[in-house]
Amino acid sequence: MSKPYNVMADIIDVYWDDPVAFAEDMLGFYPDDWQRAVLNDLAGHPRVSIRSGQGVGKTGLESVACIWFLCCRPNPKVICTAPSKEQLFTVLWAEIAKWLEGSKVKSLLKWTKTRVYMSGFEERWFATARTATRPENMQGFHEDYMLFIVDEASGVADPIMEAILGTLSGAENKLLMCGNPTRTSGTFFDSHNRDRDLYKTHKVSSLDSPRTSKQNIEMLKRKYNEGSDVWRVRVLGEFPKAEADAFIPLEFAELAKGAGISAAGDTLYLGVDVARYGDDETVIAPRIGGKVFDLQVHSKQGTTKTTGHVLAKALEMRKQYPFIRNVIIRVDDSGVGGGVTDELEEEVYRQRLPYKVEPINNGWASDDDHYDNKATETWAALREVLEESFSGHIQGKPLDLELPDDEKLISQLTTRKYRMTPKGKIAIERKEDMKKRGLPSPDRADAVVLSFATGKDTGAYAFERPF
Repeated sequence: MSKPYNVMADIIDVYWDDPVAFAEDMLGFYPDDWQRAVLNDLAGHPRVSIRSGQGVGKTGLESVACIWFLCCRPNPKVICTAPSKEQLFTVLWAEIAKWLEGSKVKSLLKWTKTRVYMSGFEERWFATARTATRPENMQGFHEDYMLFIVDEASGVADPIMEAILGTLSGAENKLLMCGNPTRTSGTFFDSHNRDRDLYKTHKVSSLDSPRTSKQNIEMLKRKYNEGSDVWRVRVLGEFPKAEADAFIPLEFAELAKGAGISAAGDTLYLGVDVARYGDDETVIAPRIGGKVFDLQVHSKQGTTKTTGHVLAKALEMRKQYPFIRNVIIRVDDSGVGGGVTDELEEEVYRQRLPYKVEPINNGWASDDDHYDNKATETWAALREVLEESFSGHIQGKPLDLELPDDEKLISQLTTRKYRMTPKGKIAIERKEDMKKRGLPSPDRADAVVLSFATGKDTGAYAFERPF
């Protein structure tokens, strides 16, 4: 028998049912109380499920569980999975490497980009990383000692979880699920509800963890309030009250519709959403202060005509409101909108107009901790000012935000849904998915949203109150 195997036999004998001592002695990892309780449950039970807020240390826990099982079972298989490659490899797999590097078992285990295996036993004694994208990725594993670690478990589709559960048929086969509780359906949700008798379950609030950023928690409290689903999911580790629905509540938009406030300030903002397809609309949304004026809508117009319409609207508004000193034009610069941006910039330069053209591009959110993409972030800016105007009105203050009395606009604003991603970020419904539900592209809503979004030359974005 080889020396590594003799060493592992000793480790197995000492730490078989004591992962906490293994973590402290072998890895220098000193678990919090909840981590200690989870590790002990994992040693004694086949299925453990943890729902938590953000930043509580679940990735460290998963890494310790992986290494402990690898070292304390003979010929084990550990399968680590997550909904995305980024979460699996950049976060979890890298965390495993970190704890291995400084451990007392470093010389026994070999870490690669997709596997960790026992030296000399790589065919049967290993951990592997498999993305949770297809059920077949989870099949074909059979061993007396097997552990599945499912990170961001709320985001793993049911067919994949069914494949995992079907694989775990042995007496010493185990399942560890961790994640933000972003969905009110699926295997992860069921493990804390109707199937909870089959699992050892834990709930970990960010408020109770010494590892979390109290500054970030306070920001979430101010931004979303303590009763919101975002607060429940990200901080309390509670499931949403219901599946995420409309991103902008109808009551917010209805109250602002035709509110009759006066234009205030010396800056005209023009949000320009350029049609990409034949049935979509090109929309220009003028705004001065908190007042959004009637939308200008065109269909099947080329970039040159659209540029002309934008400049004509700017001139019309300047004549109607002579106190305007600044004109800022914000264009959806993705796709064909880029041509309008280029032509506007050329005309502004050629005519020496006192206008500023700001291209707004889709892509990464500047607030990447909270929003899944730029579209969500821009919509959130409008939602925030609508919510503040609504809240002020409830408290007896006059309305300070007005939307035009446009039923198509109100419908588009209030029918676009959102969801919480497996990483706890807010993601607005894709336009393709809206069309699958029989809804039109939200061109009018996007134009209004653009009038509130501030583009920066660096590609970063900020958001401003209109008052």
